[in-house]
Order: sequence, then C-alpha cells, then structure tokens
Amino acid sequence: MNHRELGDVGEVSEVGYGAWQIGSDWGEVTEDEAVAAVEAARDAGVDFFDTADVYGDGRSERIVGETLADDIERGDVTVATKAGRRLDPHEADGYTEGNLRRFVDRSRENLGMDTLDLVQLHCPPTDVYYRPETFDALETLADEGRIASYGVSVERVEEGLKAIEYPGVETVQIIFNPFRQRPAELFLDEAAARGVGVICRVPLASGLLTGALSRDDEFPEDDHRNYNRDGEAFDVGETFAGVPFEAGLDAVDALEERLPDDRSVPEFALRWILDHDAVSTVIPGSTTPAHVRSNAAASEAAPLAEAEREAAAEVYDDRVREHVHQRW
Repeated sequence: MNHRELGDVGEVSEVGYGAWQIGSDWGEVTEDEAVAAVEAARDAGVDFFDTADVYGDGRSERIVGETLADDIERGDVTVATKAGRRLDPHEADGYTEGNLRRFVDRSRENLGMDTLDLVQLHCPPTDVYYRPETFDALETLADEGRIASYGVSVERVEEGLKAIEYPGVETVQIIFNPFRQRPAELFLDEAAARGVGVICRVPLASGLLTGALSRDDEFPEDDHRNYNRDGEAFDVGETFAGVPFEAGLDAVDALEERLPDDRSVPEFALRWILDHDAVSTVIPGSTTPAHVRSNAAASEAAPLAEAEREAAAEVYDDRVREHVHQRW
C-alpha cells in the first residue's frame, strides 16, 4: 500500500475505506459483515477510514471505533468523520459553534476518541462557505483539543474552491471518478498549490464502475440507489455520481470494450483517480472482504496507459459529460 500526504493531517494510505455502507442507505448490512469489511481493509494495508455521524445515526462511527480501537489508541490509523447533517432543518444558520461542538462530542463518544483526527463539514448548504464564523468555530474546537484538523466535504467544485480560501481547511472531500471529471480542470491544481489534501469519494459511482450492475438489477427499498435516483432524499450526485442509471450502464459497456483484458473496470476507475498527483486518498466502500482487498490492491496496480486515458476522456465526452459536468 502506497501512502500520500493529506494536507497537514499526515500521511495516509492512498486507498482508504469509505464507511457509509456499513452504516445505512445501502440495504441491510449485519454487524458481522460490517466488522469483517473494516478488518479486511485494515489487513490490506488501509489506514485511512472515513465515516460520518449520520451513517446509521452513529452506527458506522461506533463500528469503526470498536473494530479499530487498538489501532486508534496506538495512532496507527487516521479516522475522519463529518458533522452537520444532523441539523433538522439542514440550513446554513444551524452551522453554529454550539451545534458543531455538540455533534463533535457525540462523534468523540461514538468513536472512542478524545481528539478526532479530522472533522469535515458534511456537504453543508453553499451559504456556509461564505460564513467565516463557521470556520472560526472549527478553529475553536481545534484549540479546545476536540479535533486535530478540519476540512469540508463538498458537492460542487465551486464550494471546494471557496473552502480552500480559509487557511485552516486542511482537506476537501469531493466526488471524482471517470464519470465526474470536472475537478481535474481547476480544483485539483488549486488544492495542490495550497497544500490542501483531497479525499475522493464515490470513486466507483455507486457500483456503476464495478462493471457488475445490469439493467435487470433491483435495489432494496432502503438502498439510496433505489430511493434517491432523482435526488428525493439528498443530492442526486451522490447516487451513481449523478449519471442516469441506463446512461451509466451504456458508458461502462463502452469503457469495457476499450480496456485491456488484464484491467478490471474497478481497478481502472481507481487507478484513473490515483494517477492524478493532487489526490491524497480515494475511499471506496464495500461490505465484501474480497472486494475490499481488490480495491486496496489498486494502489500497487500499474498506472493507466495512454490508450486507457483516451478511453476515459472519450467515453466521458460522448456519454456522460452532458449529464454531470456543469451541474457539479
């Protein structure tokens, strides 16, 4: 497993583990399955784990904290969590010091950590990025020892560009994959220039870029790939990276035709992301240990050949760009 710098947070595995799936919104996942997935990631050399206080109302945090308790105590792993989405209504006015302290203290308890390694604002309303007092509040929490570092998780490139204007922001988490290429136009260069770490989520486009989904697939009622296809519950960009399901399947078919026989679609997607030097870590999520190990192995896979990069660009331009590029 190769490692990269994540802002001033420290060095982390370039393939991390996204713990959304073990919390909620992906169908039923048993406690044993969740623990096995986290253990598989750790055994594969992963030492960066990303969760959030709303994933299963704290379930994901608790499982990560309990499963990795010894590693956390030794400082062998970096755990990132998120705060803000517990607000109801989820409005900019709620991003106050008092609310953030309350959310952070709950996460500290869930994870069993006195000081959280990294807390990210969890895709807040755009107005939050124009309110310095919110970032002052995060600075206060750092001064109090509740958090070591802070960053943001954004929906849109413009939000990421605004966030990195604040000197205390060490990381930006953003959707970036072969079906969401816009961050490579400007954002990655700006983040690198400021020494800001970049965490890439939804790298496999909610399963589209595994090559394992088909037009006949049906998803459980409690799986966001069922209930959020049109953005009914949260930003539609979080589901299939915002690409309409049928169009995404067609795009994957077009990609597969152009990949070498020894390159799987998920390895291709993860390598495409990692081949961008400004990326600090990519956080695929899975509840299947074999898939977790395969994702981690992308760190040691060969960089993409020129023909593969051309395939990514052309399939995106021909089949995906119109659905996502200017929206996010």
